[in-house]
Amino acid sequence: MLLLVLAGLGMGSTGWQDPMAAWSDESLREIVWEIRAPRTVGALLVGALLGLGGAVAQGLFRNPLAEPYLLGSSSGACLSMVLMLTLGQSWAASSGWLAGMGLTGAAFVGAVAGVSLTLLLSRGATQTMRLLLAGVVVGVVLGALTELVLLWSAEAWRTMRAFMLGNTSMLSWSACGLMGLVLALTLPVAWLLARVLDALSLGEDTARTLGIPLGLARGVLVGVLALSTAAAVAQAGLVAFVGLVAPHLARPWAGARHATMLWASSLLGATLLLAADVLARSLIAPQELPVGVLTAVMGGVYLLVLLHRRVA
Repeated sequence: MLLLVLAGLGMGSTGWQDPMAAWSDESLREIVWEIRAPRTVGALLVGALLGLGGAVAQGLFRNPLAEPYLLGSSSGACLSMVLMLTLGQSWAASSGWLAGMGLTGAAFVGAVAGVSLTLLLSRGATQTMRLLLAGVVVGVVLGALTELVLLWSAEAWRTMRAFMLGNTSMLSWSACGLMGLVLALTLPVAWLLARVLDALSLGEDTARTLGIPLGLARGVLVGVLALSTAAAVAQAGLVAFVGLVAPHLARPWAGARHATMLWASSLLGATLLLAADVLARSLIAPQELPVGVLTAVMGGVYLLVLLHRRVA
């Protein structure tokens, strides 16, 4: 992990730079502290939040293909940003709080609103299948609305393209502070409900016989999933596959117990995204690849290898 952090701080568009030499130069020190350091820390936090969300989603739905964006958070964030870009300029000019919220705030609100709409359509979180189907419906409908609005504005499409491909270049210390706060809140709550996820893995009937209030427990877990995913999406856009792959990477050595699985998935999600971010900055330097493209390739290759091993 330490080597990856050093790589994230030292690797730039012009290649490797010695961190100690950079720290002795004032201008380079400012670049490291104000640009590269928050980007590195932010990539770690985004990956940790997505890894946590993926572990919660897979445990909640008892599906190894579940991912953090399953309940409509990504489509809600996209639609909210598109509306802000195309229709919100005049509103922002006349409303101080809307102008202060900005695109990041709009994405966060949209992600939470998407999950809230899913909960409304599914009439709460009491039935897993209904919640899952409602999330699929919300994702499809909000995605279609986003595409419809994008037809009106080419400028909005250029901005949204970077958001949809994932982007860690604009992460700041304030964004890191917000994501760190969300992670410090959601990870302990999910850990306290790890036994609920263990019970759900045995089936809903078994969980009920153990006296677990499934409706309340599911509601809190959905809240953890929504908050962690919304914070990550609002700051870095739609980073693909991290939330899906991180739990699979953690499962062989973390075991089936979610008390260990949640922490391991967060750690591996952070490591995976930081590695992808370093590669995104170095593969075609001085240009930069969207980090979501690399995570999709890495995650897709891993799942193909995993599938091949299981079939063989």
